[in-house]
Amino acid sequence: MSSLSSPSRPNTDIKKVAILFSGGPAPAANAVIGGAALCFARAGVEVYGMLNGYTHLVEYQDGDTLEEGVAYVRLDKNVCDGLRTRQGICIGTARANPGKALKTPEDLEDAEKLAPMETVYKALCSLGIDALVSIGGDDTLTTAAKFKLFMDRKPADAKRIKVVHLPKTIDNDYEGIPFTFGYFSAVEMLAKELRNLLSDSAAAGAGFVCQLMGRAAAWLAYGAAIAGEASAVVGLEDIEESWKTTEVTIDPETGKEVLDANGKPVMRTIVDMSHVVNHLVDVVQAREKEGQKGFVAVISEGVAEFLPLSEIEKCVSHDEYLSLKPDTFGHFPVSQLKYSSRLGRLMAEEYKRRTGKSKKFNGLQFGYEVRCNQPTAYDVCVGSQIGVGCYRALCEMNLNGVMISVNSGSDPMGLSFPKFEELINMSKLRAYPRPIKVGSDMHQLARYLEAWRQ
Repeated sequence: MSSLSSPSRPNTDIKKVAILFSGGPAPAANAVIGGAALCFARAGVEVYGMLNGYTHLVEYQDGDTLEEGVAYVRLDKNVCDGLRTRQGICIGTARANPGKALKTPEDLEDAEKLAPMETVYKALCSLGIDALVSIGGDDTLTTAAKFKLFMDRKPADAKRIKVVHLPKTIDNDYEGIPFTFGYFSAVEMLAKELRNLLSDSAAAGAGFVCQLMGRAAAWLAYGAAIAGEASAVVGLEDIEESWKTTEVTIDPETGKEVLDANGKPVMRTIVDMSHVVNHLVDVVQAREKEGQKGFVAVISEGVAEFLPLSEIEKCVSHDEYLSLKPDTFGHFPVSQLKYSSRLGRLMAEEYKRRTGKSKKFNGLQFGYEVRCNQPTAYDVCVGSQIGVGCYRALCEMNLNGVMISVNSGSDPMGLSFPKFEELINMSKLRAYPRPIKVGSDMHQLARYLEAWRQ
């Protein structure tokens, strides 16, 4: 065999594989799907692209026939031609989650809570599927792990469906992989917008405060700020404990306290935003001392989760405020909290208090426009390797219950296959989070590039 030899066709029991995509889109999604489907097809494995995630699988009923073109499409070599660099998701996506009710290992013994998993299993069996490839974020990873646990509990004579997971999130908040596919494509688009705003600010005098995606981790905010030459970046990770306090959670619609299962008020952690305001105005003044006229700040949306209710009410219209629903932990939907304009007004007030001068800071919110950006060459390579990696894991290595990872070792595009147990807190059936580590070199890079305030 030479270095130019084609891969040999493996001896595998897998004859049919289902691929599904769940959650928000990400650039290079089609590189992942195309890379996987192309290899499976060339190895003689039939590929079923399940349309819109788990949607049709969870709606299956005994005796149903999943309709081709409605519930799934076949992904053959011809379909994969030219797919790798195409924007969007060729099989669509949705947020249906058959593992939503499974929150503890004990729930795996509850037939009612397991019912959606059983439905998915029966639906896949109706198509003769031997392996499931799930592509998605941490929730989808957790669902894949739950499906594996569900399969492990099946009777010995039941059909076994293997499952592997492919990590997707432009938030990049994933254990087990350094950078997820689509992250740098999203950063690239955001960075261009930030550079445009910085030029606008330098020309017209007004500053900008930009709210970026990233609820639990500020990777996207930091990457975009560094690549886009933003003046300052603040993530949830940067909020110090001394800035936090608590308040009773109030339902905006009813005006009443939200109570827990024991009838006690749900307390929510909140942040005194004056600390963030002071920090950003410090940076504005430090830049002015350096002779820099423009100012663009980047704030990750996760900070909004900890705004006092009095501030939330000033961030959105009255109708939007009344429609906000806190979850059982007192958290509000951060994507709906457009707080950058409010933060800009508070900065303007503080700047005038310090200097006696007026300066405007415009608030903007970025998000959905980056999720289907044209993928960069790097993300196409990473996505393709992840897709090919799932084929190699299933058909060449006979693996089950693993995630496909790239760039985890000395080989720049090297594959690794961490087990679900390494990525999931099995006592809570939740994926481990991965915020930016304060003090890490990626975190400190932003500090070195911002105006020094000593």
